[in-house]
Amino acid sequence: KNNHEFVDVLEKSLTGQISYTTLNKLSVTSQTKFRDILLLRTYIQYLKQIQFQFSEEIINDVFAKNPQMISKIVEYFYTKFDPSFTQERKSKLDSLHKEMSEIYAQIMDITEDTILRQLYRTIQATVRTNFFLEKEYISLKFDCSAVPNLPKPVPFREIFVYSTAFEALHLRFGKVARGGLRWSDRPNDFRTEVLGLVKAQNTKNAVIVPVGSKGGFVITKDISTLSKDAYLIFGQECYKNFLRGCLDLADNIIAGEVKTNDGIVKYDDEDPYFVVAADKGTATFSDIANSISAEYNFWLGDAFASGGSNGYDHKKMGITAKGAWIAVRRHMMEIGRNPETEEFTCVGIGDMSGDVFGNGLLLSRKTKLVAAFNHLHIFVDPNPDAEKSFIERERMFNLPRSTWADYNKSLISKGGMVFERSAKVCKLTFEIKALLEIENDEISPSELIVAILKAKVDLLWNGGIGTYVKSSDEKNSDAGDKANNAIRINGKDLRALVIGEGGNLGFTQKGRIEYAKNGGRINTDAMDNSAGVNCSDVEVNIKITLNKLVSEGKLSLEQRNELLNEMTPEVERLVLRNNYLQTQAITITSFNQKIKIDDQESLMKKLAVFANLDRENEFLPSTEEMNSRKNRQDYLTRPELCVLFAYSKIYLYQELLKSSLINEKYFEQDLINYFPKQMQERFREDIVNHKLAKEIIATSVNNSIINRVGITFMNNILESRQCKPCDVIRAYTVIREIFSLRKIWTQIE
Repeated sequence: KNNHEFVDVLEKSLTGQISYTTLNKLSVTSQTKFRDILLLRTYIQYLKQIQFQFSEEIINDVFAKNPQMISKIVEYFYTKFDPSFTQERKSKLDSLHKEMSEIYAQIMDITEDTILRQLYRTIQATVRTNFFLEKEYISLKFDCSAVPNLPKPVPFREIFVYSTAFEALHLRFGKVARGGLRWSDRPNDFRTEVLGLVKAQNTKNAVIVPVGSKGGFVITKDISTLSKDAYLIFGQECYKNFLRGCLDLADNIIAGEVKTNDGIVKYDDEDPYFVVAADKGTATFSDIANSISAEYNFWLGDAFASGGSNGYDHKKMGITAKGAWIAVRRHMMEIGRNPETEEFTCVGIGDMSGDVFGNGLLLSRKTKLVAAFNHLHIFVDPNPDAEKSFIERERMFNLPRSTWADYNKSLISKGGMVFERSAKVCKLTFEIKALLEIENDEISPSELIVAILKAKVDLLWNGGIGTYVKSSDEKNSDAGDKANNAIRINGKDLRALVIGEGGNLGFTQKGRIEYAKNGGRINTDAMDNSAGVNCSDVEVNIKITLNKLVSEGKLSLEQRNELLNEMTPEVERLVLRNNYLQTQAITITSFNQKIKIDDQESLMKKLAVFANLDRENEFLPSTEEMNSRKNRQDYLTRPELCVLFAYSKIYLYQELLKSSLINEKYFEQDLINYFPKQMQERFREDIVNHKLAKEIIATSVNNSIINRVGITFMNNILESRQCKPCDVIRAYTVIREIFSLRKIWTQIE
């Protein structure tokens, strides 16, 4: 009766507000409060997501067994972050650190010592929390460089949000970062999923202003009894609280000054740039996200989440698919084919209701889609009429929530069928057997999909979700996509001439390399589908300028929205220009590698030091392997060059931000040229005063030089002339202008 903490925890347990675990013993042994147990649970769930070596149950037991130490650690957290704390924080923290060191010395069990030190050091690495705002969710922000035992690649900052209904996290590789938030279905390891995505995002973002970020949330509460609509509403509420948890910890800009939210004690620098984007499961959530931005009066307004009601709708524009199509077209052209004037065969991953798949399969009337699959159906059309099937795909694209089952059966060629993936067996026609080179009359749906992936066609278009190709020396577990283990194939077994990676993570990097070494034409997902994130970034930067004009009364919101709509074709042109130049740069880089391989080795060594390139983690050859490749004339594949290309841009971007070049008047023109012509003519001075002017200049200059002269050019001059990157860029710029090289390049193209 006298232990109010125990009674409170017991009541919260009975009402489902806290789980039954041995952690709850702390309410008895040290009278730990319910909120503090929830805080400890937040850290435990975070340790689970970073794949800490001990299980949740073991950690709970160790915490319960060491109430004295846990009390001190909780006191340390309060001292560090409680906004009402009135003493001198640093001296109190130092005193607590000394007390804990004495307690640690008395712990003899190595497991207990390891777990308690991990908790303490993770709290030390925490730089902000909303714990003292007393909300239904707890947010923690980490300086990832200080968190022990983080899996690679290690992000710059991470936010973890915990509640009894959901868990969420956001990873980013720099202060100015962007990427989508997904609704994950992997509660035990969704951080692993997000980490794989942010790794790809960081290389994808080399073409734009922000570096990579990615986030995700999972529902942990059992809501299996809810209807489909109720489930969606519940998920949206979790998504809203995820965003609130992030914006609690983000700085705001009010009247030109950076402000930290009330109740937040921070141990990092000013951090006002926080943007989100749509991803798997959140494709229609942009307006929801922007409503939370409005709720917080966040300085970015509806630039917080791109693609909303007043933004550039990626599916409507088809921008991601169009960017990936540029890569496909280049692959085809370079083997003497024109996919816009000559018929070609294609197999696909996805369906016509999907953004990337649907838009992609409408980019050429010469596409003969012979087979495709998604999570529900398998579509096979052995000998389609290109024009008639195009019209039918167009109808399905415009049919809300269409599936392959909606395809007009009378338009499928002889022997073609639509199979249910849930079927026990698929009975095959002669035509399907001939198309896919199958001998058996009946096979399972999984075997049919494997045959489709191995089909001898001109193009494999990936517009779906999942990892379908690995290398021969990888296990299925290396792909990190358990759901598709039964249908995954090896890169060497692919027989499509060209791969278009409109979707993310369709291949492991080693799977791409194996396919490329076998003669296949492929880039990376980060290269092929970068147009989506590029478009989102342009939208955000446009809105930063226009929203300021709206707030100053120089432009009405209606006028802003009209202008955004009017600029759509120009935004598309600017974005797709980057896809054109980047894929061209990879092609040019792939020529004459015999004389470049030493330069590539030298560059990788530099990038390892200055751009955090982990060659093993990125599946790039070691120095020993590069020497071996040189001897056997086995040069870098396109997928490997794409990674090196991205890291070259990451390195140069960082160098430019540190240089004086981005402050020089001459390079203002690069800033102006970043924006659509309509804005250049009307709002030049406002563009010059853009919040991210320096970052935009650095990005534009960076793209210009590496797209045009390649990935090793800069490093070669730096090593031979002992100068700075900005000196090389100035010389490059002078020569480009004197000799009118842009005009010559345009004529060549």
